[in-house]
Amino acid sequence: MKLYYSPGACSLAPHILMRELGQTPELVKVDLGAKKTDSGDDFKAINGKGYVPTIELPEGGVLTEVSTILQYLVDKSGKAELLPKFGGMERYRAMETLNFVASELHKNIGGLFNPAMPEEGKAAIKTRIATRLDYVNDLLGKQQYMLGNHFSAPDAYAFTVIGWTAHVGMDLAKWPNIKAYMERVGQRPAVQAALKAEGLA
Repeated sequence: MKLYYSPGACSLAPHILMRELGQTPELVKVDLGAKKTDSGDDFKAINGKGYVPTIELPEGGVLTEVSTILQYLVDKSGKAELLPKFGGMERYRAMETLNFVASELHKNIGGLFNPAMPEEGKAAIKTRIATRLDYVNDLLGKQQYMLGNHFSAPDAYAFTVIGWTAHVGMDLAKWPNIKAYMERVGQRPAVQAALKAEGLA
């Protein structure tokens, strides 16, 4: 499967999950500033939104948005251990967690990369992020991973966006359970393989 990515961006989450599923994606690197692929193709002609991740579907067309791609990948694989099947409350809890990572962690931490953001604005966002990380730290004090005591799709996403804190001046030492979680997830072979493929390890 073809995955359009930018190193370390949120596209790392589906990349990790693909490798957890035993897949080796065909990687197409995207320059998000120029909206061009490494081969010079117009990325906006592939995904009109102009951002990653984007996957090409076997039947044609593309699929975008991290949470949706993660669910698609697991549902197509049939590996329920990475995401509960539709129909039960466990799946809704998983979707709740994916939405939390997307709206409360991804968008807030990602916003700190905006060079136009004034320092006062960044300080306010960091305060908001800290309250969300307090919640995650408490959760990880009760269980090993986002959905319980086994790795699942939301962990690929949470690991990716929480990893951005190192680049925006937020020290995870205040949240020891999260720090241990990041080390635990980071040691997984699929995570290491994805990081190496993107030139991040």
